[in-house]
Amino acid sequence: MRVLIVKLSSLGDVVHTMPAVQDVLRHVPAVQVDWVVEQAFSPLVQRCKGVSRVIPFGLRRWRKAPLSLDTLRAWNAFRADLRRSSYGAVIDLQGLTKSAWVSWMARLTEQGQRFALGHRTEGSSYEAPTRWVADVAVSMPLHVHAVERARRVCAAAMGYALHEVMTVAPDYGLVPQRMALPDKAGIATSSLPTEPKTVLLIHGASRAAKQWPLAHWHDLARRLGRAGYAVALVHGCDAEERSAHAIAEAGAHVRVWPRMALDALVDAMANCAGVIGGDTGLSHIAVALDLPHVQLYNTDTFWRTGPPVREEGVDGQEGCAVRQCSVVGQPTVDVVWAAWQSVSGIVAS
Repeated sequence: MRVLIVKLSSLGDVVHTMPAVQDVLRHVPAVQVDWVVEQAFSPLVQRCKGVSRVIPFGLRRWRKAPLSLDTLRAWNAFRADLRRSSYGAVIDLQGLTKSAWVSWMARLTEQGQRFALGHRTEGSSYEAPTRWVADVAVSMPLHVHAVERARRVCAAAMGYALHEVMTVAPDYGLVPQRMALPDKAGIATSSLPTEPKTVLLIHGASRAAKQWPLAHWHDLARRLGRAGYAVALVHGCDAEERSAHAIAEAGAHVRVWPRMALDALVDAMANCAGVIGGDTGLSHIAVALDLPHVQLYNTDTFWRTGPPVREEGVDGQEGCAVRQCSVVGQPTVDVVWAAWQSVSGIVAS
């Protein structure tokens, strides 16, 4: 049986879909899974274990010149690629008009069906065409984590028992290619930290409301240095690069990584001792890689996408995931540092 997953964007949403794909691969005999994803994120999906074919979708690029000849050619090529196979199940895990459109265009086998989320859940977007296109709309709790939501839809679509997957920790199936980094990224090995204990700080955020003060990052970088860690910083735009260099003034143990392709960045992250970052796609990749990780939330929205929360004043592992946790409510440096001690097992200095 061939199954098509439709999850186009964004980066974090794509990561949150990976455990559902691994569920399908484990519970459906001889299944082949294809995945339609926004072109920018296709290198990440190519790292997802068991995905047979990644079908890049270039809507973000096509929107810049919707009437151009290049866009028309690219659209026709995508449509031909999408319709190259027939599917026993097409599963829309996005819930938007653009994903419903892709689902509708995909070819079904004679007995094939289209599945999708049946309604909006708290904190997520949802558009009516999702329901119009679906042969089967899957209902679920309103208050649900993004990973669980995808796992529930896939269980309903493929007919395996929900309790068989929900009692098992999510397996993201994200497989880095550690040795490929220097060649694949086009980066000299010397430009990346070589220390065995490197903590990556993900300080950038898509919205100002998600950002942590620059002075806090600077303080945190200094504390990590005193604890014997090297610190790496990433950036995806010029503004983030300027901020990274400002944080790097915390000491010689802090290094700003060059900007690199997504797949190369995944490979580099996999070699880190851990990650501390905000509510961003790269932080969710840290979860998928099962790295020691602290995720920062200025609001209480961690339950939608983040690891379990660590409450202020809680010591040790109580209230905190073994390797990963969230801190919420505009956390102080002391709170984030205590959380890092919990997930990494270091002793305060």
